[in-house]
Amino acid sequence: MAKRRQKQLKAAKAAKARKTKRRRRKKRVAVLVLEVLILTILAGTAYVMAKYDKFQKVAIDKNDLEINDGIALEGYTTVALFGGDSRDGQLDAGTHADTIIVAAIDNESKEIRMASVYRDTYLQQADGTYNKANSAYFNGGPKEAINMLNKNLDLDIEDYVTVDFKALSDTIDLLGGLEIEVSAEEAAMLNEYVVETATVAGKEAHYLDGAGTYNMDGPQAVTYARLRKLEGGDYKRTERQRLVIQKMFDKGIKTDLSTINKIIDKVFPQVSTSFTLPELIGLASGLTKYNLGENTGFPIEKTDDTRADVGSIVIPVGLRENVQELHEFLYPKETDYAVSDTVGFIADEISYFTGVIRYDDGTGSEITDYNSYSGGDNYSNDDYGGYDYGDDYSNDDYGEYDYSDDDYGGNDYNNGY
Repeated sequence: MAKRRQKQLKAAKAAKARKTKRRRRKKRVAVLVLEVLILTILAGTAYVMAKYDKFQKVAIDKNDLEINDGIALEGYTTVALFGGDSRDGQLDAGTHADTIIVAAIDNESKEIRMASVYRDTYLQQADGTYNKANSAYFNGGPKEAINMLNKNLDLDIEDYVTVDFKALSDTIDLLGGLEIEVSAEEAAMLNEYVVETATVAGKEAHYLDGAGTYNMDGPQAVTYARLRKLEGGDYKRTERQRLVIQKMFDKGIKTDLSTINKIIDKVFPQVSTSFTLPELIGLASGLTKYNLGENTGFPIEKTDDTRADVGSIVIPVGLRENVQELHEFLYPKETDYAVSDTVGFIADEISYFTGVIRYDDGTGSEITDYNSYSGGDNYSNDDYGGYDYGDDYSNDDYGEYDYSDDDYGGNDYNNGY
């Protein structure tokens, strides 16, 4: 009996020792895993910090940004994306922003919705005058372009990213090309301009054999995204741009670390941004969770015209209504948004300067005789959206600007306009 008791005690001690040993081993494994995770995070942060120096960084003082009263888009991060036509890597003022995209990121779901702002959209500029949307970037760089978007569209953008089409071309090539279907007309036009794109990008030009689906290289895909001298003009071009971005996104999130490293080393020096290092790390931390949602163009309801002072323009048919629709699209969770007084003021001025108003059915029409128009209480004979359009707006005086033959908004538009 005593011997059996001793054996039981011995077995119990052995079992306890094995259990203790397993617990210690598990603890050591857990500590090792934690150490590896910490080292990985530290190494990753150091890696990002090293790569961050490659960007063309532009610090924008948040106090210099204009955000209309009452605008606070909770739960979203809105970023401006610009595509410059620079041939020499210059991405500040003096560069034409052929591509203007507002990207709204749902901070919870990580869905990204995009709206292309047509570059010829007639909007208010920093000095209160009206011009094409892309003139803001040319005149004042990214800060003025951001303020233009915030003021005219009731946005709260604080950061931007700008790339030129060489950077885009390099990225597409490093991703292995993009599969895109083209029509015969698109193929012919692409072949006409691909040499120019390839030359700027320092690459060899390759032609398409007509309509069909191709795995396009960088110069081909960038040329495709820039086509506008076809049916649909700039409207169709922005669709192509968004398609190229979608294709790049789909390939980018599946690519390997080695390729990503090559893209960073080659492309980041061609990118200008206001994002700080902590902000970039925060955005990158959820990279695999992001998904590209729907996209659209702005203005949604529009018409075209040509003005002597600025050339061909895209006119919002009712800026108020267009901005309201834009917010419903970009921020589907936002339920209490109302167009600001600033946008209302700009809407009235655009209607007056262009003669284009919006009717209840969403259509637009040009007013040729303001004194005979009686479209409702807001647009009576003597009042147009809060403005007196009587004697103050004679042939020689148009609001605060003199639009006589020799002067148009303070500038001489004779000889060439």
